[in-house]
Amino acid sequence: MPAPPRRPARPQQPRPPVRPRKRGWAMRVATTLSVVVLAAAGIGHAVVTSLDDRIARVDPFKDMKNRPEAGNGMNVLLVGTDGRDRVSEEQRRAYRLGGAPCHCTDTMMIVHISEDRERASVVSLPRDSYAEAPAHTDRTTGKTRPAHPIKLNAAYAEGGPPLTVRTVEHMTKVKIDHYVEVDFTSFMRTVDVLGGVRICTAQPLKDSYTGLDLAAGSHDLDGGEALQYVRARHTDGSSDLGRMKRQQRFMAALMAQATSSGVLLNPIKFRDITRAVLGSVRADKEFGAGELIDLGRAMRNLTPASSEFTTVPIGRMGHVVEGLGSTLLWDTAKSRRLFRALRDDRPLAPYRTRGKRALVEVAPRQIRVQVENGTPVAGLGRTVDRQLAATGFRTTGTPVNAGRTDVRRTVVVHDPRWDRSARSLATALPGAELRKAPGQGPVLRVIAGADFRKVRKVRAEDPDQGEFGVVRGDEVTCP
Repeated sequence: MPAPPRRPARPQQPRPPVRPRKRGWAMRVATTLSVVVLAAAGIGHAVVTSLDDRIARVDPFKDMKNRPEAGNGMNVLLVGTDGRDRVSEEQRRAYRLGGAPCHCTDTMMIVHISEDRERASVVSLPRDSYAEAPAHTDRTTGKTRPAHPIKLNAAYAEGGPPLTVRTVEHMTKVKIDHYVEVDFTSFMRTVDVLGGVRICTAQPLKDSYTGLDLAAGSHDLDGGEALQYVRARHTDGSSDLGRMKRQQRFMAALMAQATSSGVLLNPIKFRDITRAVLGSVRADKEFGAGELIDLGRAMRNLTPASSEFTTVPIGRMGHVVEGLGSTLLWDTAKSRRLFRALRDDRPLAPYRTRGKRALVEVAPRQIRVQVENGTPVAGLGRTVDRQLAATGFRTTGTPVNAGRTDVRRTVVVHDPRWDRSARSLATALPGAELRKAPGQGPVLRVIAGADFRKVRKVRAEDPDQGEFGVVRGDEVTCP
């Protein structure tokens, strides 16, 4: 059944009709889009119409000229601001939210909803990206400033939502249709109302700055714990880029929770969610109840499998600019192709059929393996080698005999320096024994025993697939 006609995004440039039918903490942003939109898919007009009264309005498109040409689909700029001044003292202590708010953007994402409403593409924009701010009036001093270099997250501090939108459009050549801004408080409350969100990690995650402390495995996070997870920057050496990948995984998990639990079809729960989200949300004037209802109905079948996530390609880390410090330079050619795909309403990566795979720390393609047959069964070594290669491991392709034929339990022999690779390989060989061999080097040995049945399919936590490192939602949620 066709959805009700949409109102134009702006009177002077009506949008095409919709056909029925994805650094800081940052998931306040994800929460706003996926929860409110999905909620609108299952709740009636009267309930959703009341959202208008709860959303604070801003005018991010004021006096904007020479904007990029509109493409197909819808582009929403989701901005997370440092709203720690709105949290309680108890929350501030519990979740390590100390310090003064910077009144700048902590997270920024472009969410592209395809014209047929069957795909969501989410592109994270690092806050330390080197950017060129157009000429504008500084909202603090009131003085006119000429175009000048800044870090992307500083655009908000200098010129608020209008300069933020102008800077993003200038850098990406993607026309922004809607602007949504959220903070810490709505994020935590919404996760709690949803009953928590389940995430998986192949390795322990510990960050003394945020208080995050998770063992390897699956975890059901409440709002405060989820905030720690998506804010953490010091769990490894990847800093903000690693944090953005965790935010993308959380966004996929949030979508899976919202669509599979049925909570959004419960009017009482829906009421609680909207109250939690909208108390600290700001949006442009045209992003109202009518758009939410229409978009929600159109996106009814959106799932983690039809969402894709990536970060704008980085060409150079640690680009030092006088007065700015260390910045990130985008890869000019790759980022141009990425944003052209958004404008053309094309998927960022080809669709891949993929079954359930166990989560491992190291991608199979990074692990070198020599297979040995430790049994009297002729051809077992070749079988193990072929199955490991089919799963992505870099086998030698020339299995050998182990020199003994009485091995009952399959063994992974490894140099202790490659213990993460060994654990990942052992996950693909259920029941395998890990055996250290100092000095063996980077090639792992698999001695196939009588217990071997078949290789289990595995995947890395960060597949880094395709030109833009795109992952689908179902590839980063728990198996």
